[in-house]
Amino acid sequence: MIISSSIIASLAAYIYCTFLIVSIPVSVYLLYCFFSMAFTGGTRLSFRILRRLRIVWSGNGVKEYKRVMIIGAGEAGAMVIKELKNHPEMGLKPVVAIDDDKAKHGSKILGVPVYGGRERIKEIAKQKAIDEIIVAMPSAPRSEIRAILNECKKTKCKLKTLPGIYELINGKITVKHIRDVRIEDLLGREPVKINLEEISQYLKGQVVLVTGGGGSIGSELCRQVARFEPKKLLILDIYENNAYMLHLELLRRHPELDQEVLIGSVQDRPRMEDIFAKYRPDVVFHAAAHKHVPLMESNPTEAIKNNVFGTLNVAECADKYGTKRFVLISTDKAVNPTNIMGATKRVAEMIIQAMDAHSKTEFVAVRFGNVLGSDGSVIPLFKKQIEEGGPVTVTHPEVNRYFMTIPEAVQLVIQAGAMAKGGEIFVLDMGEPVKIVDLARDLIRLSGFEPDVDIKIEFTGLRPGEKLYEELLMAEEGLTATKHEKIFIGKPMFSDLDTLRKELDNLKRILVGSDEGLVEYMERLERLISDSKRLVRIA
Repeated sequence: MIISSSIIASLAAYIYCTFLIVSIPVSVYLLYCFFSMAFTGGTRLSFRILRRLRIVWSGNGVKEYKRVMIIGAGEAGAMVIKELKNHPEMGLKPVVAIDDDKAKHGSKILGVPVYGGRERIKEIAKQKAIDEIIVAMPSAPRSEIRAILNECKKTKCKLKTLPGIYELINGKITVKHIRDVRIEDLLGREPVKINLEEISQYLKGQVVLVTGGGGSIGSELCRQVARFEPKKLLILDIYENNAYMLHLELLRRHPELDQEVLIGSVQDRPRMEDIFAKYRPDVVFHAAAHKHVPLMESNPTEAIKNNVFGTLNVAECADKYGTKRFVLISTDKAVNPTNIMGATKRVAEMIIQAMDAHSKTEFVAVRFGNVLGSDGSVIPLFKKQIEEGGPVTVTHPEVNRYFMTIPEAVQLVIQAGAMAKGGEIFVLDMGEPVKIVDLARDLIRLSGFEPDVDIKIEFTGLRPGEKLYEELLMAEEGLTATKHEKIFIGKPMFSDLDTLRKELDNLKRILVGSDEGLVEYMERLERLISDSKRLVRIA
């Protein structure tokens, strides 16, 4: 650019002087062109050289950069290489590129050679003493990214990646977009496709109540509901700190949103009556629940009061005050439950199915598995254990779970709500189950350590009420596909509201009794669940 500009300027001067019949030796024009290039280009070049010398070299003359491998020799890869070269302060030097396209092998991108395909990642990383690997393939399917990351895991390199192309503004890549590989990247789950028009029809202009709104699922529900222009968003939670922080976040992101934080417990029936009578919510997302399996085994009365009777309170208020749609957030642990938490969530499902058969409100439940990064999940626990130098504790080498990300789960919950007719238990496609020990090993590697070498993994044994494998649907419930590829419907199983109320009244009396009643109410709870099919026949 500098050379062409200098030549054009010299030619323009020559033409201008010739037109004015001014006689100037040709050597003057040549010298003008030369000095123009030298001073303009030299100044910029000197600045770049000085900047690189200042940053790349330390005071004792030792180089301070990490050798980087770029996965993907396409447009994104070229942009990453250019950005790294333009920002030496990052201390990252691109030395080699990898691409599966054999036509690119042996070529160079901005001076960086393309050596081979993904099968050579481990070999070349060792040969070139690579410190970090950046996966620059924003338009590739998540499944392909997962496969490539699995190859990268065989090295001891730090892994970084770019967000998906749908996350990039105008498709332009900068150094700010380069981030560490997260555990959800290794799951390889594709972005959720939702029907915006369908969702907008039941949320836009409506009063929406989210119970448990300050929790990991509830807060994400609030964030996503805010996008669909509700008339008013009610954030109900018993813990004021989380709810307040969410309130401030929504004020920044959606200043136009009419929102209100309500502090209260779903166990408090008078409080629920006041809220429903005052605000008359059109749509309710019931996410308030106790969910930690071991804690609920030790505190079964609290699990029952919150998950069973709390759900009953909110559901009956929704029916009484004319709520149009009620969506219960359920769990895979409600399937053939072996613990108190799962049993209480199964009873909660039975409550909304029974209520639906006798109410104008459309009651539905959405059931899914573990959510990555949610409060109290294994990921934050593993990260803390790794930060402390280990060991990372896993209950059993064969234990596995279904996982999805928080935004993915919530998008499907909202989509399922749009498809509700009443009485359904929607089951989300969780993909393939993941072994917890594999998750632990991946997280250790992503943290830059070697499993069982730098960080030990210890097996502690299954906890009370914990399953080795999770299920998503009872066999007798059946499974029906919907128009959404990731959402299925289980057949309604329970509709005898009178029998259910009688059983719940008995359960409530036992709860306020002495500790000697613990075994009895637990047996009553188990019988209530196991007899659900019989109750359907009675109905």
